[in-house]
Amino acid sequence: MSNTRGGRGPRDNQRGRGRRYDAGPGPDTPKDEPKTEERRPRSPSDRQRMGAPRRGPNAPRRGAFSDSGPGERPAASTSWDPLAEWYIGWVGEDGSKHHRLLAIPAVMEALDVQPGESILDIGCGHGVLSGYVSKAGGRYTGVDASPRLIDYARNHHARDGRFFVGDAGDLAAQKELRPGSFDGGVFLLSIQDMEPVGPVLAGAARMLRPGGRLVLLMTHPAFRVPRQSGWGWDENRKLQFRRIDRYLTPLPVPLKSYGDGGGVSRSYHRPLQEYVNGLGAVGLAIDYMNEIPTWKVADAGPKANAVNTANREIPLFVALRAIKIR
Repeated sequence: MSNTRGGRGPRDNQRGRGRRYDAGPGPDTPKDEPKTEERRPRSPSDRQRMGAPRRGPNAPRRGAFSDSGPGERPAASTSWDPLAEWYIGWVGEDGSKHHRLLAIPAVMEALDVQPGESILDIGCGHGVLSGYVSKAGGRYTGVDASPRLIDYARNHHARDGRFFVGDAGDLAAQKELRPGSFDGGVFLLSIQDMEPVGPVLAGAARMLRPGGRLVLLMTHPAFRVPRQSGWGWDENRKLQFRRIDRYLTPLPVPLKSYGDGGGVSRSYHRPLQEYVNGLGAVGLAIDYMNEIPTWKVADAGPKANAVNTANREIPLFVALRAIKIR
């Protein structure tokens, strides 16, 4: 597999090296680790330092462009609509620390947006990627099954693109989306919330122009299996290791409830071969893969060297890029 597209290969970089945090083993969650997230409000200057796109004085605020009515139903049973208020409050308008330091840079590197290109964000949530695509000169369209998340996206990111409520497993039913009209598609930490995955990949492929590319950014299926993996410590060898209890069997995993409404999310673990073979089955050929370690760095302490070695060597996220060849 080649690791370049059109002569523009992803660049080497040091993701977050030198940043510090208090390391320690904890349970896996497929989108982020809420317990490590900072919850202070971020000023515009904070967001700019973290790489978020600038927002002008006329940027839309909450309450504007409320096209999805309060009675609109989720477009799929896997929708995060029951979790929308909690998720927005935790992640924030411009994305969580994991989004800003790891997920979005990795996606933008693989997607390689060129000015004027049309990009479809599938499972877009409340639109955290839209400003980055727009800033790169792309034309952004986001679709998500949650009316509440789409309503927030329209309220806060309408200047950066279009947003629609729709089922990722039935994109053809979305009259606003024209098959064969997008240069790129992306699943930003969303593909593992969708089931079944076959129709989702087929629908995404159908939306791409010939030669268009699809990027999947997800937690690494080989190293991060919800409730079936975690960090361990070998006292005799003084090293931190990754424990994997199961991998090859697909596994739907209900996660703990969040928010005042008690909304529960579900993650769908699949081995990596299901994504590779699934992409091939719909005419998409993988030309790039990036296995991504955490950005976290442990503070000084007796385990710091071992923890940092494990953090550097064991990838917890993976990005795949596939090109439409038929």
